[in-house]
Amino acid sequence: MKKSSLLFCLFVLAGLFTSAQLPFQKASLSIAPALQKTFVRDGRIILRLSHQRPKDQRLSTETTLYLNPRDWNGTDALLLDPADPRLIIIGQERRNGSTSGTLFYQAIYWQNPDDCHENAPGNLYSTIDSVAFPTKDPLRVTLNKLFVAETVQEHKFVKTVELQSKILSDFSGHPRYLRASMLLPATYFDHPEKSYPICYRIPGINGKYTFANNKLKDKEFMDWWFSGKAPQVIYVFLDSRGPYGDTYQVDSENNGPCGKALTEELIPAIEKMVHYRPATHRRYLAGLSTGGWVAMGLQIFYPDFFDGTWSYSPDPLEFEHYGLINIYKDESIFYNRFGYLQPGVRTKFGEPTRSMKDWITGENLGSRLGDYRTSGGQFGAYNAVFGPRGKDGQPTLMFDPITGKIDHEIAKQWEKYDLKKVLEKNWSTLGPKLQGKIWIWTGDMDDLYSNVATRFFEAFIAQTKNPHSDAIIRFTPMAGHCEEFSDDDVIKMVAEKAAKKQ
Repeated sequence: MKKSSLLFCLFVLAGLFTSAQLPFQKASLSIAPALQKTFVRDGRIILRLSHQRPKDQRLSTETTLYLNPRDWNGTDALLLDPADPRLIIIGQERRNGSTSGTLFYQAIYWQNPDDCHENAPGNLYSTIDSVAFPTKDPLRVTLNKLFVAETVQEHKFVKTVELQSKILSDFSGHPRYLRASMLLPATYFDHPEKSYPICYRIPGINGKYTFANNKLKDKEFMDWWFSGKAPQVIYVFLDSRGPYGDTYQVDSENNGPCGKALTEELIPAIEKMVHYRPATHRRYLAGLSTGGWVAMGLQIFYPDFFDGTWSYSPDPLEFEHYGLINIYKDESIFYNRFGYLQPGVRTKFGEPTRSMKDWITGENLGSRLGDYRTSGGQFGAYNAVFGPRGKDGQPTLMFDPITGKIDHEIAKQWEKYDLKKVLEKNWSTLGPKLQGKIWIWTGDMDDLYSNVATRFFEAFIAQTKNPHSDAIIRFTPMAGHCEEFSDDDVIKMVAEKAAKKQ
């Protein structure tokens, strides 16, 4: 699709509004002098508007304006004109027809090339300000703050590791980093040279290694951890965010050799720090949602490196049931073969809450390229991880962002990440290596319909021979996405399995 056609369609979908319908005529954006040296060209402006008083330093959005400025040098003021055809405006209807009152506003300038999320370290943002509306004066917005990297809370039983990845830096042509945090068992300092079982815990979509902070704030969990009843396991939190969203921790043409960097750089650094001995074969994986797919994918792609996996509500394990879509045969991701809108999200009682068309439209609008490739959302991440790299250096589109039409030539190239197909083609070699290593749980009313793929994955597992797989796959009727996930339960199962290795 031509770029001009794409922009036109996006404007129609976004429901552009004239300047008369906005509570201001223009906005003047500038960068505080102290931050001008941090400016990186070719970023993306996000201006958020709301008549609701903000509760914290991030403004809840009612109306959002997006612009990719051309040739902005970061020193001159940038004028945002609602009449500019490049400007995308969404959510104006959420203002409920308000024509007067107080307007709160905040701007963000996305410029971090290694993280497509607006709150990524290195991006600029403004203090929330307000103005009485309507107003004929331009909004004057100064980007005077810098997002800084989140840190893990200091704690005797928590270690963090951050290292510059030579593998990923060479791929990208600029420094890229790997990060993780680890929660040490209560007896760790009593036996500092002991090799404890170690479990790599993978978060849901775009999760961060700073999730260790969540566990430190969980009094019930921490009381249990130090009670003498908790198993003695090193629990490691990985970081999943990358240039196109979640990297899925695997090698890909767009994110780079992330699996290689994980297994050859980050994990060796972690295990050296905590004196883990690989010869004990007690290195495990656990994850939920996107992390559930990652836990399965890493176990399958590195069957000798990891010694067992626990996967909760994994993203589709096979792509003939990518939600409810067969990417290899269906014509569209937006409509099913009966001509009905394809649902993408539901309640656990089966009520559709969002269509695939609406889902992708949202990702299109939130992306600096105007389509889901750089949205940082679920499908932007899928597309970057599973698909090939285009001639323009960006991920190719597996389906058209406006019509939903599937490009089957691109879809065919996703097969190397279709975990069922990988096992079908390589069972004679992979099957023996995976014995005793696979455990999966899924709710049968998964919010994202991922249980369908897991059912067909289970059907494949059930008919395997030489060897017949001993994978444990469990379903709970009427349970939703990740409903039964528990860090406590995972740690107990890891310890039980590790005990059999002694």
